[in-house]
This record gives sequence, C-alpha cells and structure tokens, in this order.
Amino acid sequence: MKLKGAFKYKRGKLNLIPDELLGREPVSLGREEGQSFLSDKVILITGGGGTIGSEICRQAAKEGPRQLIILDIYENNAYELQQELNVTYKNLNLKIEIASVQDAMAVNNIFRKYHPELVFHAAAHKHVPLMEDCPGEAVKNNIFGTYNVITAAREFKAEKFVLISTDKAVNPTNIMGASKRFCEMLLQSAKHSSTGFAAVRFGNVLGSNGSVIPLFQSQIDRGGPVTITDKNILRYFMTVTEAACLVLKAGEMAASGEIYVLDMGKPVRILKLAEELIRLNGLVPYKDIDIIETGLRPGEKLYEELIADKCELTATVNHKIFIEKQEEIALSQITYSLQKLKEALENGSTEKIRSALKEAVPTYKEPEEVNELLKKFLN
Repeated sequence: MKLKGAFKYKRGKLNLIPDELLGREPVSLGREEGQSFLSDKVILITGGGGTIGSEICRQAAKEGPRQLIILDIYENNAYELQQELNVTYKNLNLKIEIASVQDAMAVNNIFRKYHPELVFHAAAHKHVPLMEDCPGEAVKNNIFGTYNVITAAREFKAEKFVLISTDKAVNPTNIMGASKRFCEMLLQSAKHSSTGFAAVRFGNVLGSNGSVIPLFQSQIDRGGPVTITDKNILRYFMTVTEAACLVLKAGEMAASGEIYVLDMGKPVRILKLAEELIRLNGLVPYKDIDIIETGLRPGEKLYEELIADKCELTATVNHKIFIEKQEEIALSQITYSLQKLKEALENGSTEKIRSALKEAVPTYKEPEEVNELLKKFLN
C-alpha cells in the first residue's frame, strides 16, 4: 500500500511515523506516573510553538496545570497551538506571550507577571548549516537567550528549569552544537540554587521542523531524487512523544544540573532511512526513486554522540533514562566566557565569534578532523 502524502504536517506534527523508521521499539516513559508533578503548577514553555515545545504543551495541558504560559517569537505557531488547546481543554488557563528570549527585559517582565514554577526552555536556533552562516545569531539566541531565562528563573525562584539540549552538544563540530554545549555549561554553573536545573539531550526527532523525514517525503512526492549528504552518516532518532515525555520526566527528577540521556539503541544510517521511506511509499529505491549524495554541509558530523568521552552514566529509576556525570563549572569561568562572547558580538566579526566560542567550549573541534577519523572507522 502506497503511503504517499501520509507524512504531511497537521498542527505542528506529522500524522504518521512508522516504527520501521525509528529502527527500534518506541520507549515508554511512564507518562501517567511521571507527569503528576505538573498538576496545579504555573508552567512556562519557551519556544512553545515549535515541534517539541508544542508537544510539551499538549502533554502538560492534560495534567491540569494552574496556568500554562506559551512564550514564542513566532506568532503563527503560537496562535495555531492556542486555538488547538482552547478547543481540546475548555478549562485550561492558557496565556500566550509573543517575545524573544534574547530580550532580557521582556523575559523578566514575563517572570514577574506570572511567577512560573516550572520552566521548560525549548526556544533555540537548531539548524546547523544556517548557524554556520550566522554564528552571531546562534550566540545571541541560544546562549544569551538561555542565560536570560536561567537568570530570571533564579531571581523569581522557579522550582524547576529544564533545558532542551542536543546530541550535537557532545564534542561539537559546529556553531549550533557548541552553543548548546555552552547552554549546558550555564546550567552546571547555576546548580547551587533553590531552582532545580536539568538538561535533556536529544537525538534527531522524527518529523520535527527541518528534519529529514518531511524533506525526503517531499522529494519522493516530486518523483525524486532523494538527497543525502553522505552515505556514511549515522544518527540517533526519537519520536516527538518520546522527546516530550523525556523532558517531563527530567523535570520531575531535576535537582542540581543533571544532563539526562535517553537510551535510543543503535544509531540509524540515513541512507537506510531514505531507502525504507521509499519502500513505505510503495516504490523501489534506485529504480523508481534515485538516492544521490550531495556532500557534507558546513559543520556537519558523520556520527553524533549522546555522551562525552570518558563520562560515566548513572542509572535512574527509569531503566531507559541515564544521567551523564558532569564536572562543576565555576561561575567565574562562565562570566569570563560570556564577556568574551559579548565583545565578539559587538565587534561583528564572524571569526572573532567563532574564536570566542571555541575558547568557551574546549570540546569544540573542526569537523574535517573528526570526519576523517570517522570515515576510516566506518569503512
């Protein structure tokens, strides 16, 4: 049976993601037990109109929060989600705030207005090639935006703060990954606080905005070819539901700057993902639809990692969720790095921004060096 068109968006998420594309059984994170801490809480979700943010909103709305605040800079997504939630949950106390996390004054005013108890920070620039071209925007939005929300959460004594991070933050080879790693470092420096901080590290989310599934499906709909950057690329994948539930479980467990990682099994080869999607459309790879390589994009790494080298994992009460042990980072180190990044932004030089970010994130490496070693290993 041909599934053509089955992957189109509806209300910010894909209608159908067959388990075959995940490469493993979906992980159950015990939603019924794990989200009771959301009941009767004032909850703020930044980037709430995005793929992950909107699913967190949906999951949170089920649990009877006292108030749910969606903060997003993109009004169209926020508006559509507002209409959906108002229809689905008649008694939901829902508020929409259109603002940028880069605006410290706006963020402080929102915290002063609502005094959120639980904060889920999903707002971020996430597209690797775009951030390679616009490193200043990654630093302003991802780093200083996160800093603004963390600062407000501490000042207004939020109970919990959960950062949505990425596997690209581990030994990063691009601006986006390095900026998210620095966000993790911000949390580690803020751990001595009445607010319980935590980060959640994701692989690629199937069907999220800008992910490969909708791209491949649109290429198949047009008759091909399907384009992949390199036949050797491997990625970890998770569903939108897994991602949202992991965030909420982390929020329940958050205490002192932990980084939570989901056991996502073995990584999936993007080439096989493209072939499987073609077959799910009732077509034959390389006969009906060709697959071509276009070359690695700037900053792109062949193989993403979920944990850093030599870091130990600690088990949690859920056997599919682990905590990566982290060394404490001094606030003075963070303050110094933020000042250097600010000076680089004021200078306006792309090279100075890159240099300041490399100094701030010691694990940041050039992709060429990493990919050459990986190619030898994968071949």
